[in-house]
Parts: sequence; structure tokens; C-alpha cells
Amino acid sequence: MIEEFRQLGLSEETIEALEAKGFETPTEIQKQCIPLLLKENMDVIGQAQTGTGKTAAFGLPIIEMLDKTCKDVQAIILTPTRELCVQECDELNSLAGNRNIEVAPIYGGASMEAQLRQLRRGVDIVVGTPGRILDHLQRGTLDISHIKCFVLDEADEMLDMGFIEDIETILERAPSEKRMLCFSATMPEPILKLATRFMPSYKLVRTQTEDMTSSLTQQLYYETRECDKLEVLMRIIEITENFYGLVFCRTKVQCDEVGARLMDRGYNAEVLHGDLSQKQRELIIRKMRDHHISILVATDVAARGIDLPDLTHVINYSLPQDPETYIHRVGRTGRAGQKGEAITFVNTSEFRKFAFIKRIAKSEITKSPVPSIDQIEKAKMARIEATLDEAFSKIPSAGSSDEEGNAKKAVVLSHSRFDDMAFRIATEHDPVMAISALLQLSYRHELDTSKFKPIADLFQGKQPRTRNSEDSAQYAGLDDQGYTRLFIARGDKDGISKQDLVEFLLSKTGAANDQIRQVEVHDEFSFVTAPAPIAELILKHLGGSTPNGKPIVTRARELSPARERSRARERSASRDDGRQERPRNSRKRRSNAEHASEHVSRHEREGSSKRGISQDEIDFLRYSSTDDHHRRKIKKGRTSHRH
Repeated sequence: MIEEFRQLGLSEETIEALEAKGFETPTEIQKQCIPLLLKENMDVIGQAQTGTGKTAAFGLPIIEMLDKTCKDVQAIILTPTRELCVQECDELNSLAGNRNIEVAPIYGGASMEAQLRQLRRGVDIVVGTPGRILDHLQRGTLDISHIKCFVLDEADEMLDMGFIEDIETILERAPSEKRMLCFSATMPEPILKLATRFMPSYKLVRTQTEDMTSSLTQQLYYETRECDKLEVLMRIIEITENFYGLVFCRTKVQCDEVGARLMDRGYNAEVLHGDLSQKQRELIIRKMRDHHISILVATDVAARGIDLPDLTHVINYSLPQDPETYIHRVGRTGRAGQKGEAITFVNTSEFRKFAFIKRIAKSEITKSPVPSIDQIEKAKMARIEATLDEAFSKIPSAGSSDEEGNAKKAVVLSHSRFDDMAFRIATEHDPVMAISALLQLSYRHELDTSKFKPIADLFQGKQPRTRNSEDSAQYAGLDDQGYTRLFIARGDKDGISKQDLVEFLLSKTGAANDQIRQVEVHDEFSFVTAPAPIAELILKHLGGSTPNGKPIVTRARELSPARERSRARERSASRDDGRQERPRNSRKRRSNAEHASEHVSRHEREGSSKRGISQDEIDFLRYSSTDDHHRRKIKKGRTSHRH
């Protein structure tokens, strides 16, 4: 199979390096570009998508053309991002095999002193971003007057990032007698003008097929409301076995929000955008490549050029700005012979733009229903059964051969400490019921569906549920984590502390300690957060009316995104400072008081519940902080009730 590379004109030394890397057959862009660069003295413009082997297409000929006796920089490669710069340096070093060549990554955010030391020692190939390359040229620390080859990689992206003037300035410093190579996924007019100016005689190589996206990539789209996107994303992750994907967002702020919510739910996710330091970016990319994380939430610019060949999913959380961006995103999965899925979230206001993207990209994108909670549960059950079947297959059976049985016994012996316990359980209980209880104990968290919230079913054109419907009323106040925020119209002035409130709620609902979250006790009201089923129990026990007709516990009104972010920052800062609660100023008190007033007024207008509540519950939520004797009496009665 490697013979095809040999026929392109590559040396045996290079062939050995390719065999060591596991290369078998050249890609289309490599078949067309390598002979042109090795055998013909002409400039080349290559139009090919991400992941088609462009680096080897220009890197192998450059390595072949290097003069071992020359001490000057012989080739320069410009890339739009630092990540792509580092990636291409690593690739060139691996393609060089046993050759002794020096490749220097020159990009912003890295140590200038380290780059100066490397340049002084002498390098053969410089790979860098336009800004830092121009900085070195102006300092006089980089000389490109003797280069033989000048490469623009991802030229369209450098154009979008505003590097065109820097590129022109760098090109003016290069000698006129050089080979010029320009690689781009798309070919906008400014790139062609640049080629006309600096590449008077060039050959255009195109490798795109009629379908610009990989045939191995299944392309789907989900019609969803903007407020349901995060829930849809989580359902996709949950139903997929070994999800490993890129989630594209339009802005850095959106990246931070989506990434934070995923991490709050326990997913192995990280965020990548331009506000991160270079050290942070490199660490995150390394974690993703090593599969220490499985979800990377990124902007298009930050993710440009990152090589993650085994991605299972690309999620367009935000609709791409143009068809070219869609092609770039989708091209990151379904590579190297592996199947992948590209999923796009579309809301009703975006269908016109989405139709344009489909037409230009010439892609068949199928509408798909959002995975239901039942489907997720069935998928997880199937995975659990497969895991158990694999474990049971290692238990020796009566018909096993001696050799096979001994191998399986070695596995079983490691679990022999449980034999006596298993025998006792099997004899004292019904075996089926006992196994069911053990499975419930082992997998109850994984199969917990309370974290999912209902979403609008738009697949069949159904409209979102209204606030007046019984079903939506049940889930009002439900957040993206499946938790309900509750408002309690009693607070510190009524003698309620956090500990008292939590203990009382636990006694009434039987909830676990960690299920009552984000408890806030203010002067005249309180807030708690609990899983939806627990919240329903709280409302059942305390959602009636006091003697004056006002509701004691109601669902909290949903906070605005800005307010939610503000509260998240406050909680994060509080954790960082090692405090349970941040001090609140008078202005915050007024704001929260107004918030409480809105709750009470709204429910007064809507009318109170006809169901009364017990006197014990009323007393607990109303007793005075000055009546110590009455306080102790209530607590004593409540403790006796629990026990």
C-alpha cells in the first residue's frame, strides 16, 4: 500500500518515516500536490477541507527540498491559530523521521526569550502566526530573505481574523524567487487577489466532491426552542455511548455558560475560546486528545486547526454564520474511516438561514426528534445489561472445558469475599427480588430521570406548552438541571434559620441531605432548591394557605439569564472564599424583598389553594425568634415526630 507514496517521487528516507507513522495510501490532496511541488517549479493553491492531509501535502515536499548545508531559514508556514501552529510543528517533526531538522513554533502567548534562543541556534522551518512572525521581523530577530518556500495554511481563516495586511507585509519581506503555496477550505475573492499579486503563475488544485461533507458523517438537525437547547444537548450526551464531541457556540459568553452548566451536571467538559491563556488552551487540548475530557465547548476561531481525528459528534449549538463554517465544523467528524454524527440545533427564526446553508453545502441534513426520556432510559438499561452479560460470561459453567474453566475461576476468585454474603442473601430472600434490589442500589443514580426537564415537542410541529396548562404548571420553575426553585414566604424575622429549615424539609419529605440545595434565608422570606419530585412533596406538605389566606410555599419565578449568571458568580466566589454565605448589602436586601413581593402579589392575584395545612407546619414557619420557649417546644415536637 505504501507503494503509492513512492510513486509520488518521495525518497526512501521519507517512505520509512511514513511507514513508521502508519500511513498506507495518500489522500487526494496529497496525490495532486506532492508531484507538483517535487517535479514542477510552480506555485500551488490547494482547496481542501480540514482533515484531508494538507500538512503532509506541503510538508513532505518541503522536507525533501531542505538543504542540509544551509544555515538560514528555508521555509515559513503561516497559520491562523497557535493550536494549529503547534500541531503542524509536531506533524513536521514526525514526518521528518530520522532526519536532523529544526522546526520552530513562533506564536503569541509563548515565551519570547525561548523563541529568540531557538532562532539564534538556527532553524530550517518556521511555523507561526502572522502577528508574532511580524513582531520578530520588525525586531530583526527573524530573517526570511533566503527562504525557498512560503506556505499560507487555512488562508480563509486568516482572512476572517483580519490578518490579510500582516500577511502582505510579511510577503514583502520574502524574496521574489520562492515557491508559494496557499491552502484553504474555501476560496473567497480576497484570497484570489492575494494570489494574483504574489503568485503570478499558479496551479489550482481542488479536491472537494459534490457533497462537501464526509459520507461517513450522519447529519441531523433538531428543531428546538432556544431555552431548550441545553436540555437537548444533555439528552444527546446521555443517550450516546462514549460521547466524544465538539460543541460549537457563537460567542465566548455562550461557551462559558454552556460549559459551566455541563460541568455542574457532572460531565467531563472544558471550554475553549480566545480569552484563555496559551498555557490553559494547550492544557485543555491535551486533556481532550488524551480523552481525559469528552466534551469541548468552543468557538469556531479557537477550535480552528485542532486535530481530533476520532470525534463521535459535532454539535452546532449555535447555527453557523455561513455555509463555509458549517462545512468546517462538520468536517471534524466522520474522518479516518470512522463514522460520526453532526447535529445542528435550529430554532424557528433560523430556518431561512439554515435552508441557505443546506443548499450551499449540498448536504442532506435530516430532521430528527429529540431523544425522549424513555429512550434514554432504555439505552442506559441496554448498556447495563451488556456490562452484566460480559461479567457473567467470565463465570465458569458446568459445560466449560478445564482450561477455560480455570481461566474463569481465576476471575471469580477475586470476588470470593462476597460468596458467603451472596449465599445468605439468596437463601433468606427471593433471588429475583434480591438481584433487583442490588441493581437498584448500584444503578439508581445512572437511571435517575428526575434531572431531565420536559421540553417542547417540535418534531411534529406541536407548540410549546403554555403556562395555563396543567402539565406546564407542574414544572414551572424547573431549571435545566431538573431542580425546582421554591419560594417560602417566611424568613429570619420569623425565627427561621438555615439549619431549622433544612431539618424540617428533610423530615417532611424523606429527602437526602444533598437534595436540599441553595438554601437562602432572608429577613422576610427564604428560597430552597430541590429535585422536582422532592419539590412536589414540599409543595404538598406546605403549599396550602395560612390563616390570612396567603400561600406559604410556591414555585419561584424564573430568574433572567443575567441575574442567574450574577448569582452563579456570587456562589462561586463564596466557595472560593471558604464561606457558606456572602454578606449582603442593603441594596441587595431591597432587591430580594422586591422579588419576594412579586411572588406574594402574583399568588394573591391568582388566588390561594383551598387546602389548609397543619398547625404544626404553620407554627414552624411563623414562630417568633423572641419566643425561645415556643421555639424549643416546636423543635422538640418535630424531633419526636421524626423518630
